[in-house]
Amino acid sequence: MAAVLERAQKSVGFIPNMYAGMAVVPGVLDTYLDGYKRFREEAGFTPPEQEVVFLAISRFNGCDYCQAAHSMIADKKSKVPQDSLAALRAGRTLPDARLEALRAFTVKMVDSRGNPSEADVTAFREAGFEERHILGIILALAVKTLSNYTNHLFKPKVDEVFADYKV
Repeated sequence: MAAVLERAQKSVGFIPNMYAGMAVVPGVLDTYLDGYKRFREEAGFTPPEQEVVFLAISRFNGCDYCQAAHSMIADKKSKVPQDSLAALRAGRTLPDARLEALRAFTVKMVDSRGNPSEADVTAFREAGFEERHILGIILALAVKTLSNYTNHLFKPKVDEVFADYKV
């Protein structure tokens, strides 16, 4: 457990409260950290698009902890436009057409359990996304399933760094 927590400390600069629950089975936290890193580096999304995906999934799953964390990252690091961030947090349509297509398709993937209609896939592709992006959303779904479900069970306190973004 110590090795995976040390890796977490190196990756984010502190050990977020949600990691405590995940670290009970180190493979859960290790898988989360690896999938999170790979999503960020390999899925083909810009930083704002990454946060749209993570926030859409976390909101759908009702994970307040992840919504707070990703709202802070969206605002401070990924530079998601304020109007889009407010819409994401409220579950409203995003003002940017590309980001809205991404949000809508991500929600469709969660809601359909990975079985969107052909029309949904076509609309997503027509918005400028590719197969790589669809697979990236699947990776994000796996990562957020680990974190959202762990947080539902262990109910970690929202870390101070994310506190201004509590939902």
